[in-house]
Amino acid sequence: MTTVTRPGLFGRRGGSPAEGWTVASVGQWLRSPVAPYYLVLASTSLLVGLGLVMVLSASSVSSYAEDGNSYLVFLDQLMYAGVGLVLAVAASRVPVRWWKRLAWPGIIGALVLQGLVFSPLGLDSFQGNRNWLSIGGRTVQPSEFGKLALVVFGAAVLATKRRLIHKIAHATIPLIFPVGIVLLGLVLQGNDLGTGMIMVAILGGLLWTAGLPARWFVGVGAVAAAGIAFLAAGSANRMQRIQVWLGDICSGPQVAGCYQKVHAEYALADGGWWGLGLGESREKWGILPEPHNDFILAIIGEELGLPGTVGVLLLFAVLAYACFRIVHQSEDMFTRLAASGVMVWFLAQAMVNIGSVIGMLPIIGVPLPLVSSGGSALVAAMTGVGLLLALARSLPGAGEALGGRTSTLRRTLAAVPSAESGPRAGARARRSSGPARTARPAQAARSTTRAPRTHDALGRTRRGHGSRGGR
Repeated sequence: MTTVTRPGLFGRRGGSPAEGWTVASVGQWLRSPVAPYYLVLASTSLLVGLGLVMVLSASSVSSYAEDGNSYLVFLDQLMYAGVGLVLAVAASRVPVRWWKRLAWPGIIGALVLQGLVFSPLGLDSFQGNRNWLSIGGRTVQPSEFGKLALVVFGAAVLATKRRLIHKIAHATIPLIFPVGIVLLGLVLQGNDLGTGMIMVAILGGLLWTAGLPARWFVGVGAVAAAGIAFLAAGSANRMQRIQVWLGDICSGPQVAGCYQKVHAEYALADGGWWGLGLGESREKWGILPEPHNDFILAIIGEELGLPGTVGVLLLFAVLAYACFRIVHQSEDMFTRLAASGVMVWFLAQAMVNIGSVIGMLPIIGVPLPLVSSGGSALVAAMTGVGLLLALARSLPGAGEALGGRTSTLRRTLAAVPSAESGPRAGARARRSSGPARTARPAQAARSTTRAPRTHDALGRTRRGHGSRGGR
């Protein structure tokens, strides 16, 4: 018996699946048009899954203490993850041309929602900020969806003006003036400097990818830095956080303004190399504020140790690489700009959050994307992931390759042998794989033609042998 070998998944012939995983084969797969799609899907799925597990662990104590139910925060997060999953799947199926058409309606909707924060629907103050709406008994943070709207709108406008991007008037109107300024002003009016900084980073990333001359970033960067310094100087709370960060005055948590910083460092130190174990955190017992939100990375480090925190960093690195590949492989300017905008959104927010937890930056108060607790942030981020998947599907060759997966899977399942074994199974397989057998002439005649009718001596009509007589 001869064995026929066919090319494997990575181009090798024969051998076990493990033999196909070589450095060269992985590199070849990473250069394929479907690699960005699966890298985005895998990295974000793992981040969301890890986030759900850690939200359950970090919030169980405070949920039980406040409401008598250890699963309350987790169930809310799970519900929002389900909503985000539906929106992500729907967004991934929206063609790129429709994303372009949604630019103006999306940004207008974001401006309206952000303006409603100052209406009777807005909460007076939530953790020092006025950036929340109360709708149907639940709170919604419209600025999270404003980030997504800003990415889509900026990509659509700058893609249209790509030949005039070297002119500062075309580069800034209408993206910066008036849309960006109005949206950013509404967010800052609500006292949310962290979200405002992320929006500034998104605008800068879009303009950089569009090809705005580098000399303009010097002036824009100086203006942005001056604005952040002015807003920080006007708040005693922000100045205290900056002093804690720069002054090295935290000899213990009892020092004013040092409580969160010191206990976040305690959590990471207690975790050590390998962590205390999942669910074994000590700081979540009413000690570290916001353990399931802004400081969830500290709980990850305490329970999962260095592998857990490094794993989070690697997943964000994989996501960044996938976004870079979309930008590099795409031939459409909108796709490049939108992918870079989402990449800057996720990475800038992750760096600010991680820097705040480990003490490299002042405590700014932004969640870790896809991981921290928070319904609006999670739903908006997962919708952004759906946009990334739609952009990855539009890459040259990706749509055809992804479209053929279903037929390939169907053929593969059809080739799986049944539970039978032995000579009978082999004979059946040979019959199914060989040429189709033709029916015998007599059987074909009986199956395709009806037996002639005859009449007996009494005049009754009869059919041929084996059939009933008709009346």
